[in-house]
Amino acid sequence: MFSLLKFLSKLILWRYKPIIIGVVGDIGKTSAKEAIYTVLKSKFTVRRNQANDKKSIFSAILGTSNKNKNFFSWLGIIFLSIFKILIKIKHPQVLILEMNASPSNIKYFTKFIPFHIGLVTAIGEIPSRGEFFAGEEKKAKEKINLLKSLHSQDFAILNYDDATVFDMKSDAKAYIITFGFGGGAEVRAINYEILNYPEQKGITFKIDFEGNIVPVRVFNTFGKSQVYAALAATAVGVTLDLNLIEISQSLEKYQSPPGRMKLIKGIKESLIIDDSYDASSFSMLTALEVLKEIKGKRKVAVLGDIIGIGKYTEQAHRHMGEEAAKIVDLLFVIGPRAKFIADEAKIKGFLEEKIFQFEDLKEAGLTLQKKINKEDLILVKGSREIHLEKIVEEIMAYPEKANELLLKDNN
Repeated sequence: MFSLLKFLSKLILWRYKPIIIGVVGDIGKTSAKEAIYTVLKSKFTVRRNQANDKKSIFSAILGTSNKNKNFFSWLGIIFLSIFKILIKIKHPQVLILEMNASPSNIKYFTKFIPFHIGLVTAIGEIPSRGEFFAGEEKKAKEKINLLKSLHSQDFAILNYDDATVFDMKSDAKAYIITFGFGGGAEVRAINYEILNYPEQKGITFKIDFEGNIVPVRVFNTFGKSQVYAALAATAVGVTLDLNLIEISQSLEKYQSPPGRMKLIKGIKESLIIDDSYDASSFSMLTALEVLKEIKGKRKVAVLGDIIGIGKYTEQAHRHMGEEAAKIVDLLFVIGPRAKFIADEAKIKGFLEEKIFQFEDLKEAGLTLQKKINKEDLILVKGSREIHLEKIVEEIMAYPEKANELLLKDNN
């Protein structure tokens, strides 16, 4: 089936010639994709894939639903694609394609998709999902395939602050644009602050590009991870001739995707930072740093396993325990790997009666409900396989909004 979808996709791309943006990285891909979509849709007709697997990418190219399909729905897709090839109809001017770095996945798509812009978000100190590769170097090379597919008239957009990503510039023939907080970044964030007022919560910062500076505010989310998403979107925007004021205005409409540092009202007037989509060691550490920065009567961390980091598993989880012990008032850990978080927190002097360890999500959620106090600030963070969104659903003030606010398996 994929061979046929590939053939039809090649014909569709040849027929309509959209601008194609590829997004790869271990951290922040989806947030960057959504920020890019928010910025570009003010000027272009834009489509992006919902997930980052093969079916979703083909669905984005062909303009079909990514829901479960039977034989007849696949037949319909084939006939619709043939119709679009034979008779030119309205088609997106821009495609934004987020790709995961499972072995040979990026290489597979770069062989037939003519990317015009390649974005690498971040990798972090300890690579995520490294156990699926022969080594970290091979995993990085999979992302480099996107950059190698670009031509000299194309654009490679790289995270200046991530050394592994920045070093990829030597593998690209395309024009390089960097983004980040560092002084050498071409699209740079300055004056980053957290908005933590009762009726106005989020982040504020300024974007500096070629000496031109504009302020940006993003609401209902916290963390520098969302600033990086905005910077990546700005870099894409300027390559497509949007000015900074247009970009800034669009970014104020940006909403972080479900499960990515999203603010949700909790029971007992608490506030949940829902970062339950997935976890790498870098992103969990970043989330804990955000928890540290935000004012709150009491801080609670609900941390699940970090899956897919192989030989780094114990080291990374113990580091999280060490950091959590400095920041939180209550610590909940869920999963067999997260026991190292609890153990290290104890070693660092965190009171054992303030640590709660679980294997069962339902039990963890019920205990958390009882322990929450008024106006607590609660971080929920763990790998996708742990499904910590179920914890969020247990403690959110309006569980009837779960389908709207939380990440579900079909997203």
